[in-house]
Amino acid sequence: MLLTLLTTSTSTCLTGAVLMSWPLRWDTLFISGMLPLAPLLSLSLLMRRRDQSRVSTGRLMVVMLLLDSTTLKSSCGILDPTVKTLKGCHQSRVGSLAWNNHILTTGGMDGQIVNNDVRIRSHIVETYRGHTQEVCGLKWSGSGQQLASGGNDNVVHIWDRSVASSNSTTQWLHRLEEHTSAVKALAWCPFQANLLATGGGGGDRTIKFWNTHTGACLNSVDTGSQVCSLLWSKNERELLSSHGFTQNQLTLWKYPSMVKMAELTGHTSRVLYMAQSPDGCTVASAAGDETLRFWNVFGVPETAKKAAPKATHEPFSHVNHIC
Repeated sequence: MLLTLLTTSTSTCLTGAVLMSWPLRWDTLFISGMLPLAPLLSLSLLMRRRDQSRVSTGRLMVVMLLLDSTTLKSSCGILDPTVKTLKGCHQSRVGSLAWNNHILTTGGMDGQIVNNDVRIRSHIVETYRGHTQEVCGLKWSGSGQQLASGGNDNVVHIWDRSVASSNSTTQWLHRLEEHTSAVKALAWCPFQANLLATGGGGGDRTIKFWNTHTGACLNSVDTGSQVCSLLWSKNERELLSSHGFTQNQLTLWKYPSMVKMAELTGHTSRVLYMAQSPDGCTVASAAGDETLRFWNVFGVPETAKKAAPKATHEPFSHVNHIC
């Protein structure tokens, strides 16, 4: 399952374990009571469209891509009177999802990446081919122009929509092969558009930083354990990573020095997913121990909240950090 928190302060948010609202308020509708968790391979959220016409309807649509492991049939359900079904995307299970406005990008065990326009009946608009094994990570850049994908083939691809849509025999912009294990963790930097962070699996254990304009690897840091997920702070030059064996911890790093600032423990199995709250202060983590945990990682002190931001030449100089 994929864990996603909406970027509005009042929207309802669906996770793989429970329907919840933001600010944090638990409701009583548990997904595990409605659907068996075993076939639930991926779920994500369609946020309210940013155009005013869509927002004015006040309708929230949540899309769940499900795969029945016995029949290999995918289906889709939403918390809305309208039901949208996406068929024919992949020949095998769907293991990763990423939203780019009205485009739902899916990655499958078949190694293909499919862009689905959820507004139209013939929803498959583009297919990217480059991975030789399952696509286990997808992330669109903030501009929506570039897509990063990671696979079980230890490869990271950078796709540019203008290149991938052409008739070029090589669809990807860059093919990055420095990782030595599967790449699931991907995160685009919010303060430097061409900076991408990637994390490798148990046989790799590194976080690597890439210049996506040139394809150059800028730095590589050995974390000592499997890297499952990555999140950049919205307020500070910091990066949060989640890990597997042996500690199943969350680690906070200062960028670009990559000095370890804190380690957060509590999960008893690998921490597969992380998501930030709308204000960027709280992080939700989901692990193989079937728990969700909420961490005040990127907190902002009250003094900073009350003070009016002042113009400065140094980014984030008016923001202080709370561990």
